[in-house]
Amino acid sequence: MFSLFSLFLKHHKMVKMKRYFLKLAYNGTRYHGWQVQENAHTVQAELEQKLSLMLNQSVTIIGCGRTDTGVHAREYYAHFEVETFPFNEKDFVFKINRFLSKDIAIYGIVEVDETMHARFSAVLRTYKYYISRKKNPFEQEVSYFYNGFLDIAKMNRAATMLLSFNDFTSFSKLHTQTATNFCNVSKAEWECVGEEKLIFTISADRFLRNMVRAIVGTLLEVGKGKMTPERMVEIIEAKNRSEAGFSVPAKGLFLEKIAYSF
Repeated sequence: MFSLFSLFLKHHKMVKMKRYFLKLAYNGTRYHGWQVQENAHTVQAELEQKLSLMLNQSVTIIGCGRTDTGVHAREYYAHFEVETFPFNEKDFVFKINRFLSKDIAIYGIVEVDETMHARFSAVLRTYKYYISRKKNPFEQEVSYFYNGFLDIAKMNRAATMLLSFNDFTSFSKLHTQTATNFCNVSKAEWECVGEEKLIFTISADRFLRNMVRAIVGTLLEVGKGKMTPERMVEIIEAKNRSEAGFSVPAKGLFLEKIAYSF
């Protein structure tokens, strides 16, 4: 004779959960980053709350990465699993966007195989850091204002050196739970957009906490003439955060692109 618990397990194993990928973007100004935290407003918490209410079932979301407080995402992916999904893509996107806060936007949803994972299936991530060279009231929440002299050629020379290393301990936030500080950087360059904007683009298979902001701050020190481009090699090889430059404000940092292996 089956116990009630055995019957429950038998029924539970028969339930086929469906996995869905979300494509979204968010302005991180009002959020304490992506990941759920106690007593803090986060993007993940906002999405889980609204999805659970909309789908009338408990929803847990897995994101493609962790963004810190104040960091934005122009392209972000997350996945979740549910037993039933009573919407087509067009209706779901329309309804969830009316339900969510104005600083989060859902662009699409697609059912995927259970082996697809928002975080672990990602093979390349691209961040951009935006610097305004001219005071602009419309850019103050999404860029770092700096109008002093910068030697862009030297900053690009120093940035290129990042591609020759994979241990970025010197640019990592201290006391994290990361198993390794190894990252494969495939692109790192500065671009001037007219006379008013400067953009740093960096791509890698993974990033450490605070890594991009610490790299940008260090490269700005090169541009200001406070250190040589060759100093970047010494900083990386030191594997010591105190050797690198300051961390630029989070507001200028965007997760721009995620590439997947499927």
